[in-house]
Amino acid sequence: MASEAKGQESKFRRICVFCGSSHGKKGSYKDAAIELGRELVSRNIDLVYGGGSIGLMGSVSQAVHNGGRHVIGVIPKTLMPCELTGEKVGEVKAVADMHQRKAEMAKHSDGFIALPGGYGTLEELLEVITWAQLGIHEKPVGLLNVDGYYNSLLSFIDKAVEEGFVSPNARQIIVSAPTAKENMSPAMKELLQIELGDGAAWTAWRRREIEIGKEE
Repeated sequence: MASEAKGQESKFRRICVFCGSSHGKKGSYKDAAIELGRELVSRNIDLVYGGGSIGLMGSVSQAVHNGGRHVIGVIPKTLMPCELTGEKVGEVKAVADMHQRKAEMAKHSDGFIALPGGYGTLEELLEVITWAQLGIHEKPVGLLNVDGYYNSLLSFIDKAVEEGFVSPNARQIIVSAPTAKENMSPAMKELLQIELGDGAAWTAWRRREIEIGKEE
């Protein structure tokens, strides 16, 4: 996969990745984090993330760092003892609290991708989606739905649309790609081509999806 994208330049300089501070129970989660990191490297994109050196955070950051790209980790001082162990990867920005962490990550990023994670990952993801809905930013938001991890979340959002709490237009903010281990490469390619390769293509895709939503 990475070899296919080698030499491709992205209009995006930095992508923020939200993900867990644990690896989860499936090896496919770690594999997806490493594959995403390598894909960013192949497209000359730097990483912004939550600053931890453990779990999926450690996997994606190490993959980007090993590939020679710049890594910016943003972490609250209170979390440094438990999430930042061993040698630091790239540049570490210590901040006062979780609110400042999210603001700093957003400020330094041109787009967002969420890997599997827990409460913190979900909260970060939903906040940037909400910001997009409110017009605070126009940065793409991607979801790597590894082995269907986020199926329940996507079903919930569809239910919210059905019940009138989320508009069909707002539903299209999220670009989701299924990333089961056996078809990681095509799914990753699909997501990164829309998300990272061409901002104009992503905007056109969003408009097309919105029009489809109106017709339905």
